[in-house]
Amino acid sequence: MPRYRLLIEYNGGPYQGWMRLPGLQTVQGTLEAAAAQLDGGPVEVTGAGRTDAGVHATGQVAHMDLRHDRPNKVADAMNYHLRPHPIAVLKAEKVDETFHARFSATARHYRYIVLNRRAHLTLDSGLAWRVPSKLDADKMHEAAQLLVGTHDFTTFRDTECQALSPVKTLTRLDVARYGDRIEFTCSAPSFIHRQVRSLVGSLVEVGRGRHPVNWAREILEAADRTRCGPVAPSDGLFLERVDYDPG
Repeated sequence: MPRYRLLIEYNGGPYQGWMRLPGLQTVQGTLEAAAAQLDGGPVEVTGAGRTDAGVHATGQVAHMDLRHDRPNKVADAMNYHLRPHPIAVLKAEKVDETFHARFSATARHYRYIVLNRRAHLTLDSGLAWRVPSKLDADKMHEAAQLLVGTHDFTTFRDTECQALSPVKTLTRLDVARYGDRIEFTCSAPSFIHRQVRSLVGSLVEVGRGRHPVNWAREILEAADRTRCGPVAPSDGLFLERVDYDPG
């Protein structure tokens, strides 16, 4: 059975996350329904990242095995069957059967968008977190650097997380302001459940001036979920890219 690697973009607003859930609309379930129409039978679509309800993607990667070889037609055919859902297959290519979207990935990159303004959102509604109080992006970036590296991230781990260990290696956590837009860029080989949103929510507390920069290190070292700041909403989070070894 030929295996295809898919590059996928989606607006996560209408979905209860990536993972297939009985009776609920999910990204994986919607993709599998489209693939079944394409291939004439059940197809499992495996993603690189299990995004939460409401989380978006501009560079999600998945793989699927089809019964029939359809060179140069998979992306267009999938998009035909996906309409009118806000999910698009940007690219589809045949890969070796050893490729696995989740387990072959070497890094995942997320971007979180905050709009720091008093006016309500119009064009960016559902695609960013509006924070009306003034935020200090420089202090948030300084605090973020205290969280980069290999640590026990229990403080930033959701209570329902099923990962075997809270120890993760955060390779990048940058905060930058562009006018009233503040972007958090976060990279790691893998993440624990709601880690990025927990990190962003805590950093925003620093940006508001409610805590000093060193508070980020203090709550990290506490390894105590109750010390985490409010979890940022899903609206502003995007899975931007997934990396794989060349070849």
